[in-house]
Amino acid sequence: MCGRELPHVSFADLFTRAVADYPAVDTEAIRQTLAEERTDPSRPDAPDTADATQYDQFDGDPSPARVVADADVLAADLFVDGHARAALDLLRSHSWTTLVASDPLVDDLEAVVAALADPGLARDWRAQVDRWRTPVSHPPGDHPALSSAYRGGAMQVISLDAALTGPHAAAGLRDRLPVSVREPRAFETVFSPARLYPEVADGSYSGPDRDPRSW
Repeated sequence: MCGRELPHVSFADLFTRAVADYPAVDTEAIRQTLAEERTDPSRPDAPDTADATQYDQFDGDPSPARVVADADVLAADLFVDGHARAALDLLRSHSWTTLVASDPLVDDLEAVVAALADPGLARDWRAQVDRWRTPVSHPPGDHPALSSAYRGGAMQVISLDAALTGPHAAAGLRDRLPVSVREPRAFETVFSPARLYPEVADGSYSGPDRDPRSW
C-alpha cells in the first residue's frame, strides 16, 4: 500500500500555528531563553582544541547576500509578526540570497522554541529552517552565529543580542571579521535588494522572485 503524500507546510502555516497556540511569546522571552540556553553549564559544546582545519570553510568570496540569522531572530520570526519576520521576509522573497546556519545554531533554535512552546512545533520549525538554510560546520564552543558567518562566507548577521549589536562589539568584530551584525530593524533599513543584486548576479533587478511565506 502506497503511503499518502503529506500536505505541504509553508512558513505562513507555521506562523499561524505559533500565534494561535502561543500568542504571549515575545522577543524579550526569546532573548532571555536563548541566553539561558547558551550559558547552561551542561551544554556539550565545550571549547574545542582540535585543529579547526577539519571544519568546512566556504570556498568563495564573502558576500552580503549570504546572511546569518541568529537563533533568537529565527525564533522571533516564528512567534512575533514584527521586525524579525519583516527582515527575514526580505531574504525569503529573493532566491539569490542565502541563509547560512550551522547545526549548533539550529540546535539552539529548536531548544528555544521547545522551551517557549512545545517539542512538536520546535521540530516542525527546525525542519522548515533546515529546508531553507545552507549548513556550515564550525568547532564546538564557537559562537554559533559569528562562526557560521565566518565559515559560511556571510557578511551580515541579524541578532537580538545587544552584546553583538552594540557599538563596542561592532568595532571589535570589524578588526577580525568582514561582517556586520545588526538588529532586525536595522537590517530592514540597510538591506536593499535593488542595490545588492548587481553585485551578486547578472542583469538588472526586477523585484522579488518568490512569495516569502508560501514555500
